[in-house]
Amino acid sequence: MNITVYPATLQGKINIIPSKSQAHRLMILAAFSGEETFLVCPQINRDMEATAACLCALGASISRNDKGYHVKPIRKLPDEAVLLCAESGSTLRFLLPVVGALGIRTTFLMEGRLPCRPLSPLWEEMERMGCYLSRPTETTLLCEGKLRAGEYRIDGNISSQFITGLLLASGLMDGETNICIVGKLESAPYVEMTRHAMAQFGIDTTHLKVAGAYPFSTPGTIQVEGDWSNAAFWLAANTLGSEIQVCGLAQNSPQGDRAIADLLPRLEQHSVIDASDIPDLIPILAVTAAAKHGAVFTGISRLRLKESDRVASTITLLEALGGHATANENTMSVFPCRFHGGTVNAFGDHRIAMAAAIAATVCNAPVTIHGAEAVNKSYPSFWEEYQHLGGNYELDLR
Repeated sequence: MNITVYPATLQGKINIIPSKSQAHRLMILAAFSGEETFLVCPQINRDMEATAACLCALGASISRNDKGYHVKPIRKLPDEAVLLCAESGSTLRFLLPVVGALGIRTTFLMEGRLPCRPLSPLWEEMERMGCYLSRPTETTLLCEGKLRAGEYRIDGNISSQFITGLLLASGLMDGETNICIVGKLESAPYVEMTRHAMAQFGIDTTHLKVAGAYPFSTPGTIQVEGDWSNAAFWLAANTLGSEIQVCGLAQNSPQGDRAIADLLPRLEQHSVIDASDIPDLIPILAVTAAAKHGAVFTGISRLRLKESDRVASTITLLEALGGHATANENTMSVFPCRFHGGTVNAFGDHRIAMAAAIAATVCNAPVTIHGAEAVNKSYPSFWEEYQHLGGNYELDLR
């Protein structure tokens, strides 16, 4: 799906969609709790639906209405399961240690770029602790065996999702598990989000030590917070001249991308920003920096492992619209420019597509986005919201 967006500032009020990062965690915990849980989550996306479908394949019953998810926990575990992860890295990386802890022979089906995204060193550590992993085909992953409690050692500089998966799995193991992080933990706020979610289900994760607690206690009804990661696009539009009132954000949220509120004011002058904890914010921060005074982003190496190579796709986005940026192994420099419009490839990456749409608000000619449907991964209502706020675009389904 291609969309041509015409230059226009945005104005109005929106209720931000629920956090998919938090929804994944809460849904998994609810599936292994002692009683039913209702997650207040009025809007969904493809990644959330992938996690819900996988949990149903493991024996949970998950239904939804216009207010959220009703989760009936797993009562009987299957001996074998097939889990369709679609393109959701969170679904795969969270549930891989979970099924390992349960000893369920599981085949994971992967789509898009997901088969290419790294699973090492989680793979090796799971095999050391009792599982056997294999890749029967390019798009499938087979997990056999059963994880044992004990000490897990894992590098912190590849993906915080590995630590989250092990934390969630630890509550399902017999005995105490200690997760020892080697080196610097990048995207540390996402691990804190996991610990916060587990605490809501009565699981103590002090110093990343977890004693088996299955089935978990049940909080009953939980509100999924508004998503700071996706709110970042509207907040950046405000920095570029739009006037959008974004409702539903928790100012004390454990979400790491809440940092956007502090980072946008820094772009009123040339700044150096560490990207290591905020890889999802870099495309929109780069667009904002280019339209302002430029910036240097350090700690970018893990951006190459996202839904697209976000270093390459962000630079391509900027240069397609008249900007300029350069990168080396761990630094990206964005130079100030005047965007003139042009044609952008979303590279199958929801955050590139949305960043291009916000860039269009300050272009002097239309922006055509190829693969604009990529927003469905995290924000299916994005284009509807964009239009509601006064954005003008034409749709080409060819």
